[in-house]
Amino acid sequence: MCGSELTSLPEGVQRVARALQDAGHPHAPVMLDDAARTAQQAADALGIHVGQIAKSIIFRRKSDDAAVLVVTSGDRRVDEKKVDAIVGKTGRADAEFVKTKTGFSIGGVSPVAHAQPPVTLIDRELFRFEEIWAAAGHPYGVFKLRPQDLERLTGAPVADVVQPTAG
Repeated sequence: MCGSELTSLPEGVQRVARALQDAGHPHAPVMLDDAARTAQQAADALGIHVGQIAKSIIFRRKSDDAAVLVVTSGDRRVDEKKVDAIVGKTGRADAEFVKTKTGFSIGGVSPVAHAQPPVTLIDRELFRFEEIWAAAGHPYGVFKLRPQDLERLTGAPVADVVQPTAG
């Protein structure tokens, strides 16, 4: 991607594209025809399993008001007690907090290119897949990567941060 292609993208997607490019990531963001505010919507648009969507969930750490980013598989639910055991007590983050801390709106939070670097945890369940997709800074924007790329791009630890699945 060169500079002229970037300027036609929304600002958040431009930030993500630059971060990916600077990191030598081989896949640039793509814009979907429809919004992918949920993991299911994104999976349907891409024709992939919902578990291949890397959801970016933001929590608010109570001790210092830091943003805590949990990147989890789209078919899993975050276990807040497990997250709290790793990073300290957290609470829900409202839309204003998410936008201020990340620079992204809910539904388009990318795992990279945040306004302020968050405390980040990666769900180990993402490693069930060879290829995953993450939000690229806008509800219509996504980018392709491997779980190992996510680890490299964020520098975050891989942890058990989800609720047990039935069966």
